[in-house]
Parts: sequence; C-alpha cells; structure tokens
Amino acid sequence: MDSMTGKYPALSITGSRCALQCDHCGGSILKTMISASRPDELVEKCRHLARQGNYGVLISGGCSADGRLPWGPFIDAIATIKAETRLFVSVHCGLLDDPDAVRLKQAGVDQALIDVIGDDDTFQKIYHLPFGIGRIEASMVALQSAGLPMVPHIVCGLNYGRIKAEKKAVAMIARFKVQQVVIVALMAIPGTATRTAPPPEAEAVADIIAEARFKLPHTPISLGCARQRGNYRLETLAIDAGVNRMALPSDEAVARAKSYNLEIRYQKTCCSVTRDLFGPDW
Repeated sequence: MDSMTGKYPALSITGSRCALQCDHCGGSILKTMISASRPDELVEKCRHLARQGNYGVLISGGCSADGRLPWGPFIDAIATIKAETRLFVSVHCGLLDDPDAVRLKQAGVDQALIDVIGDDDTFQKIYHLPFGIGRIEASMVALQSAGLPMVPHIVCGLNYGRIKAEKKAVAMIARFKVQQVVIVALMAIPGTATRTAPPPEAEAVADIIAEARFKLPHTPISLGCARQRGNYRLETLAIDAGVNRMALPSDEAVARAKSYNLEIRYQKTCCSVTRDLFGPDW
C-alpha cells in the first residue's frame, strides 16, 4: 500500500482560518489542505485537479464561532464545478440549517460528512461551542430533509482519549438514513491541546465499531484515515468487528480480511465514497 497515492484531494474554503480552534485540531488539519478561500479560486483549482485525473474532492474549511462554514458565497462555485467536471464532491459541512442543506443539494454536492458527538460536555469542551448536540441532530435532520446523502463521522476518544458517549453518537446516527458511517480515533497532532492525550485503546475503538455494526446492520462502516498510523491491532480488530472499508490499510489488515474470505478492492478516494465510480481499471 505504501506505493499508492490517492486521487481525492481536500480543499479549504477558509484557508487556514478557523474561529473555533477545537482542542483536537486547532486548525492544524486545514494547513494540510489546498487553500481555496475565494469562489473563483475554488473553481479554478478544481478544474485543474480534474485535468490532473483526480476522481473527486473533499471541500472543507474552518468554522465560525457558531460552528458553521461560509457556504453561501461558494454555492454557485460548487454548481460550476459539478457542471464542468466529473469530480465527485464531498463536503465536510459543519453545522447547517435547512436553507444551506437545500442549496448544497441543488448545487450538486454528492455527499455531506458531519461529525457526530454523543454528549454536550464533550461537544462544548472540545469544540468550544456554547450549545449542545441538539444542533448536530438538527443539522442531520436538515441534510436528510434536503435529500443530501450524509456520512456521519465519530471520533473515538475525542474527549482527551477517553471513551465517553461514542455509543450515544451511534444511537443518534441510527435514527437517520445514512450512506455510511466512518469511525476514526483521536490523533496526537503537534501543537493541539490534546497532543499529549493517549489515543483510545484498540479494543475500545473496536467496541464502538461493533456497536455501530449491531445498530446499523446494513450500513457500510469504514475505519477512516484520521487515526494513529501503525496500529495494526486496531486495524485487525476493526475487521473482526465488522468494518466494510478501511482507509490506508496495512498488510496485516489485508491479511486479516483475506482470512475471512472477504473480497479485497482498492479505491483511490476518500473512504466515505461508497459509489463504485471508476470500475476495476482505475
């Protein structure tokens, strides 16, 4: 797997700016993305990425103090990207309301990724927001009402490495029709408030995956890319617990999947993309 590279880059519509400065990220992840802080810049960079042969893009960005991304000025740009290219477009949507969800759907966005937290304390402590997880649920209602496929993400150990209400997050997700569930785990990102927090144990993450598998028996579940590298036990236990997909699998993970006689397929996209976009010859 080390020789493979993806074809699904991430772009930030706020550059490196984020008002929230969440404890687990502090804006660090935005710095790894392609900056596209103007609508015309987003269009031009996506045109270029399409010409380079990329299959899709993840459009993300930093949040305002109320947990929202500035989608309004970028709606027409996204519609242009969808009209002029074959790029599959995922958005990391943040908190939103009905009008934003409808506009993103009408612009042609293919899927919305949303972080789901199971308790108010973790949400307020880590994300620095003054309200509770009801806003997350309201955002999920808006996405479902708009008909925009959603892919909830659960960060295991988000509260400084402690497993706290991740199973409640699973229960919240199970009340909705979702395209896929992505499970990730707290990472020690330099410069963040959580940088010294120990990541959750592999067994604890696998337990959350198993809970999701029981609660959502027909929904694809992925072990996402945001996790500690080289944790082969986590990867193999995730397969034992029922994941269908895995970002950046190790040789050990592939071997475990083969031991169950599972079909192995590779796709150079974000793990949230469940559609077989490219066939066997990509």
